[in-house]
Amino acid sequence: MNVLVLDDEKEIADLVEVYLKNEDYNVYKFYDSEDAIRCINTEKIDIAILDVMVKGKNGFEICKYIREKNLKFPVIMLTAKIEDADKIRGLMIRGR
Repeated sequence: MNVLVLDDEKEIADLVEVYLKNEDYNVYKFYDSEDAIRCINTEKIDIAILDVMVKGKNGFEICKYIREKNLKFPVIMLTAKIEDADKIRGLMIRGR
């Protein structure tokens, strides 16, 4: 299973990668959104773990991009945000 991990905090991304690799997942790890988008466009991704607050395109924008490309893999949003509005925003992201 191919997992895309996007987090601009290196320590968090590295820790998530270690846990996933220990469970035999193939991990595509990125610290910036542009590299993650290139991977989405070139690799078969089975699930994405996205930090909401990344430089460049944020996690919400990346999720919207995934949905607009009609890709059907699940997305887990990794965030420190706790506001209900942010949770609702993440759950409402759809493609065209």
